[in-house]
Amino acid sequence: MKYSNPEIAVNKPIPAPLENEYPVAAWGVEKVGEGFRPLTIYRPQVGPHDVKFEMEYCGICHSDVHNVLNEMSTKNGTMYPIVPGHELVGTVVEVGDSVSRVKVGDHVGVGCIRDSCLECPVCSRGDENYCRKGFTHTYNTMKRKDYCHIGGNPEVQNWGGYSQYDVVHEHFIIKIPAGMPLEKAGPILCAGITMWSPLHHWGATNTENKLNIGIVGVGGLGTMGIKLASTLGHRVVAISSSDRKREIARSKGATGYVVASDPESVAAEASKLDLILNTVSAHHDIGVYIQLLKTDGHLIQLGCIAAPMQFVQFALLLKRVSIAGSVIGSIPATQEVVDYCFQKGVYPDVELVTAAQLDKVFTELQESNTGAVRYVLDIKKSLKDMQ
Repeated sequence: MKYSNPEIAVNKPIPAPLENEYPVAAWGVEKVGEGFRPLTIYRPQVGPHDVKFEMEYCGICHSDVHNVLNEMSTKNGTMYPIVPGHELVGTVVEVGDSVSRVKVGDHVGVGCIRDSCLECPVCSRGDENYCRKGFTHTYNTMKRKDYCHIGGNPEVQNWGGYSQYDVVHEHFIIKIPAGMPLEKAGPILCAGITMWSPLHHWGATNTENKLNIGIVGVGGLGTMGIKLASTLGHRVVAISSSDRKREIARSKGATGYVVASDPESVAAEASKLDLILNTVSAHHDIGVYIQLLKTDGHLIQLGCIAAPMQFVQFALLLKRVSIAGSVIGSIPATQEVVDYCFQKGVYPDVELVTAAQLDKVFTELQESNTGAVRYVLDIKKSLKDMQ
């Protein structure tokens, strides 16, 4: 694993536990430059509105790699130790006295949002991911003292899902339907909702509207988008930089394919697409995608790219197209996509790994993000291997 900007890494050691905390086994990186190893972290005791669940699985997202390897920013470094993971799936073992949505024994999940203010107009309409005061990411963030939804030591950073247990306010709990494969549920809480939210917002989940939808990038995120858009009844066109992902895209439900570097391939789909979801997280030319849009089409940027992007504005004017962004999705929308995936049998392609393989997996993801498979950490097996 290759780390970036070690000089801006934040050293924030784990303090001794408070009386209202309990120890939990976890896997993380203690200091910048080191590899994964077992850690003991401390979770808060269950409060009136909290749900405690025992972790079964946690998906490994590419953003976990960026966070662990200190690649998210050139100014604000990662806090170490870090326990990543925002695709949490487990079984409820305890609930607070005021909890009404779930009970002991239920299967639940937690995605990218651990907390938000729950008071602003945006949160009140069910868009916690756009909270005006800022939502709290599941890990490598500080607890918001003005929100008061996370217990335990307020001076300790939030820990992610590569751990044995977690305690989360019930508002941010996603119910996993009985019968859903738990090992495949986690990535839906990230990749699934990241693709579902713009599909919903721009009208594609209304199955009466049959659209031509482009998906840029045929990796773990893009293939989930292809599956969702195709099962909703739309014509799906996969867009990639080369021809080598054509068969993968076709097998996931795409009926069209554009090689973005081939002018003839682009011309074949020019001005045909109503909506394009761009999953690419590296700096690249988006001008070619504008060529593919119909009049009044939309290009939605989903990748976390820090560098400024360029395009020719005249290209927008000629077809009244728009460029917009979307970040993950709200709690209601996340529940909606989980339920939809269960009903339709739409699941990500996953490969189970244990904690002993984390260094290898992170190195692979850092060096190449071309695979269509989502790695998922098997928590129970990892704990057994430690014994």
